[in-house]
Amino acid sequence: MTTAVKSVHSLRVPAPAKLNLFLHVTGRRGDGYHLLESLMVMIDLFDSLRLTRRDDGDVVRSGEVEGISEDSDLALRAAKLLQQHAPTPFGVTIALDKRIPIGAGLGGGSSDAASVLLALNRLWSLDLPRAELMRIGLELGADVPFFIFGSNAHATGVGECLRPVTVPRMDAILAIPDVQSSTAEIFGSPLLRRDTPTINADAYAGGYGHNDLEPVAMARHPGIAKAADGLAAIDARPPLGWTDGAVRMSGSGSTMFRLIDPGSPAPDSHAPKSNTPKSHTPNDAAQPQAFRMVRTRFLTCHPLREFAAK
Repeated sequence: MTTAVKSVHSLRVPAPAKLNLFLHVTGRRGDGYHLLESLMVMIDLFDSLRLTRRDDGDVVRSGEVEGISEDSDLALRAAKLLQQHAPTPFGVTIALDKRIPIGAGLGGGSSDAASVLLALNRLWSLDLPRAELMRIGLELGADVPFFIFGSNAHATGVGECLRPVTVPRMDAILAIPDVQSSTAEIFGSPLLRRDTPTINADAYAGGYGHNDLEPVAMARHPGIAKAADGLAAIDARPPLGWTDGAVRMSGSGSTMFRLIDPGSPAPDSHAPKSNTPKSHTPNDAAQPQAFRMVRTRFLTCHPLREFAAK
């Protein structure tokens, strides 16, 4: 996907999804926030946003977005928060084309917020440095600073302490079930392990680690396990230097993924037929689940990385 195309008063920008190649919960702060360690990469699955500058200072959403109320829309909240931190006479109308599934562990809402902050930094001529945009983004969610950071990264703290890493070129097959997994519910579970040791090194090469949230999410939503089984059945080569083709969960779910060699033949997409409705509760999740598969590729950097100063 190309970077943003700019006109005088409008920008159309992409918002990429992410994968957590591993996600360890290493502790918990006194304020209740969890301490994490993760290797985070961006992939070529995108939401798209059009931002049109307004002279009346209002922040407005153009059209409805299925499953997202205006109060919970992180794109709108990001624009309003930026106005508070960097006063400007301008407002914006935001139109969101949602392609990244909601509640799928792919960071779609956080990515939307980050792309809004980066785009408005240019559209409103704010010229804020990247570090300041990251601080603003952290108020919206722990994943927002990662997308503003703009590089694949080793993350610690609550997810805001980021170190750039170079990750080999790989493809990933995503298995996305018809399940929305609640981040708050997964992190609040008494079943969650919270004492995985921190490595702070490059030991993740070759398929290191796991996702501490995965057993909790699978216990709540059996449809996630069904998607994992379908993904494991694919005949595809693992990336060179990686020990296996293990199936893992991204974020707090519900997406499962499997890394494959870019030259490996594998289905670009797969959508098993199902007449079952979407399930958002543990009881409903006990029913058979549909899932779809999508082939994606790692990005080397965020398409809007140059929208913030170094």
